[in-house]
Amino acid sequence: MEAGFLTFILASSFSVYSSHTGITDWHDVVVAREETSTTLVCTDATVRGAVSINWMAKTIGADEWQLVLSANNKKEFSGGASKSSMRLTDSNFQDTGVFSLLFVPKMQDGGLYSCLIKQEGRKLKERIILLAILTVTVEPAAPVSQYSTLQLIARVTPDFAVAEITWEAPGGMSMKSEKQPLRGTVAKLPQVQTSDSGTYTCRVHPSGNCSTRFFAFNVDVTVDANNVASFTNITHGTIISTATQAHTSFTLTCHGVQGDYVLLYWRHPDVRKQSNLSLVYQYDRWRGSSPTTKQSKRFQLAGPPYNAEAGSFAFLFTPGLKDSGLYICEVFLNDYAYSQRTLLSIMKVKTSLSPSKLELECLYKERSQVQRAHWNYQDKSRKLRQLSKGPGSIVTVLPMPITSDTAGNYTCTLQLTNGQTVGATQAVTMQKESVGVTAHSLSPSLSALLLLVPLVAATVCVLLWKQKHISDRGIEQSLSVHSGEAENIYENPESVRQAPLEGSIYMDLKPRGEDDVYKELERCSRE
Repeated sequence: MEAGFLTFILASSFSVYSSHTGITDWHDVVVAREETSTTLVCTDATVRGAVSINWMAKTIGADEWQLVLSANNKKEFSGGASKSSMRLTDSNFQDTGVFSLLFVPKMQDGGLYSCLIKQEGRKLKERIILLAILTVTVEPAAPVSQYSTLQLIARVTPDFAVAEITWEAPGGMSMKSEKQPLRGTVAKLPQVQTSDSGTYTCRVHPSGNCSTRFFAFNVDVTVDANNVASFTNITHGTIISTATQAHTSFTLTCHGVQGDYVLLYWRHPDVRKQSNLSLVYQYDRWRGSSPTTKQSKRFQLAGPPYNAEAGSFAFLFTPGLKDSGLYICEVFLNDYAYSQRTLLSIMKVKTSLSPSKLELECLYKERSQVQRAHWNYQDKSRKLRQLSKGPGSIVTVLPMPITSDTAGNYTCTLQLTNGQTVGATQAVTMQKESVGVTAHSLSPSLSALLLLVPLVAATVCVLLWKQKHISDRGIEQSLSVHSGEAENIYENPESVRQAPLEGSIYMDLKPRGEDDVYKELERCSRE
């Protein structure tokens, strides 16, 4: 009897899973964490009496359905796809209408599950559930050392069951995450500290038909206050020796690895001690943080072909002469460091003008890699007299005025120890306008004219002061009559005053006191 019943069950199961081949849709999605007890819910309160339940599975990569579990009012059987942990949640399913399946899944158990309810060989209800298995990995393993890079990795199988996976930090703050091939969705916290300890939440948002908007899974992280990470795996790139002109844009490159965060150090020019390094810029692409300091304002993260948000780092800045020196860019990926050094010499042309000469001075710093510095005229056959004012200086002098023989382009060239050459050109012309900073001269006639300007201004000021001073001391007014031809009243004021009152009327403005401009004029006329 039992053998006949088993044959009936297997035959029925074969027909069931054969009929489901090619199913591409489901009624619900369940996301379960690997090795965690999970329930696939299947209920029907309207079903009572002698019913049977068949649970079938079609795992990822399988072509056909396989029996997981079959039961009726008499017995329960396990199929070939059954797991040791699988069982019905309610053995009295005929009375309760609860046909749910309980088990502890592993990664390979993800796929489609069918709950088929039959009564007297007739199909009453079928419910298909897509089971997705979540695997969560925390690296490094707990407890996490301070200043290491915490990695939270979530992976779901099958991946088509999920629309999105997100991570939240303690307190509900969203974290940046990326979907990486063969790994899953990764969120990172570089340079963790004890304040980063707490409960992190992984949210899985299912795709397609689902009765649940998202599934949340908690992950506890503890940062060890007594243990500090050390980065012993450091890859050093070949040192870059280069030079550039002051106040021109320059790109500091880093190692080509796609990193998590970057630190930029700087050593002052012409200093040999490595201990004098100072941190001038840092950026964490996962936290999106870049602390602002006085030194960091000089730099900005370079754009295409670089992309700091994706971990491709380089720095753009416009250096001055004092910004020469050694730059060390350290890129960190997980617990590995990649270092790139750049020895940068910066040059600057300075001009100094005097009446007799125009001085062209070429200044440069980080002299350790400069093999030679010299001036050249555009006419290579002409040799320039050159001298130095000290380390990092080379000077050439041009006599004034600038002539057609001395006008032209003068180039200061730095030759580095690695053979690279960098030049800065100074244009010297006879005109006022020139390229760069050039000397300007004035003609003798124009210079003489400019010298007269202050003398004229001083004379005018004296006369105005005199006039004001005279009016303040009082003026004697008198009416006089002058007959005959008009004559200069300032030649003989007394005779005019004594003339009879006829003819025109005039005003004689005579100041009182010793300071008399009229007396001076009379004295001059007599002489």
